[in-house]
Amino acid sequence: MKKSFPIFLVKCIMISAAAVLLLFWLNRSYRKIDDEKYMDMWDLRMLGNQVTNVQLANVGSSHGAYDFVYDSFTERGISCFNFGHTSQTYEYDLALLAEYGRHLDKGCVLLIPVSYFSFNNETANATEAQALSVKYYHFLSPKNVPHYDLFTDIVTNRLPILSAGEDLIKILPQTSLCLTAFAAEAPDLPAMDEAAVAEFANRAAQRFDRHFNNKEEYFLPEREEQLYAIINYCKEHELTPVLITTPFSGYYNAPVPEDFLDRFHSTINRIASDTGVNYYDYSHDERFSDHLSLFSDSDHLNDAGAAYFTQLLAEEIPELQDVIRR
Repeated sequence: MKKSFPIFLVKCIMISAAAVLLLFWLNRSYRKIDDEKYMDMWDLRMLGNQVTNVQLANVGSSHGAYDFVYDSFTERGISCFNFGHTSQTYEYDLALLAEYGRHLDKGCVLLIPVSYFSFNNETANATEAQALSVKYYHFLSPKNVPHYDLFTDIVTNRLPILSAGEDLIKILPQTSLCLTAFAAEAPDLPAMDEAAVAEFANRAAQRFDRHFNNKEEYFLPEREEQLYAIINYCKEHELTPVLITTPFSGYYNAPVPEDFLDRFHSTINRIASDTGVNYYDYSHDERFSDHLSLFSDSDHLNDAGAAYFTQLLAEEIPELQDVIRR
């Protein structure tokens, strides 16, 4: 029995080593698949390479991600970047700035969207919020990931094969990859006929329900503190912060309670006054609110609407006019 023990130990070591090697081989293959889930954040990899010395940028959730199109600025040779991502809170805006802010020029104008849900969460529940936070482990260093958790980092970033679940089958040959897109869901409204308008209104009701119903508190103190922190970051790094509410359709604005709007605007105006930062409100701008063809859904502009909106900003906001004149 004594002689057989070393053989048994060797077999255990060999089997364990083979299992570890297989795990790392599978993980290497799966990482390419896992990476596709975060296509909306791939542009971050351009900072410091194709994109440097940024002069105009924005943060924000989906209203930041989809409502700014900088073509008219880049055509003038102005370096621009969009840090906005779906359901991104001010906490993650600040984290991205801490990680990538070194690529912003001194004097860079930073547009900070303030939406109806900005002082709460766009996510509907804790499970959804946790799932969305996972992607930041792929693009932030541990020191900048809010509420960093080593286990989450290992199973979702370092060894994503451990959390692959049903996606594991995608490693097999001839498996078609289903890419996850985070773009705002857009109704097909080419002619805006009666049926299309009815569908638009239905989607607006769904968006209102997501952003307003089943929320215990619309104005969380920590969100306000995080917005102050973003503004302070800008001042400390010689950036120019600008608060802005992007255009919403009339269908999205209609059910919003007046008492909410009063507190919403009083909160923003107080922050703007405290910090000396300008605030521009386009939420009810008639150039957009009644023109559904400019929207992809009730509170997101489509490509044409975003291009038009950004061009208007260049004409109407002094901070952006300064960028153009440099």
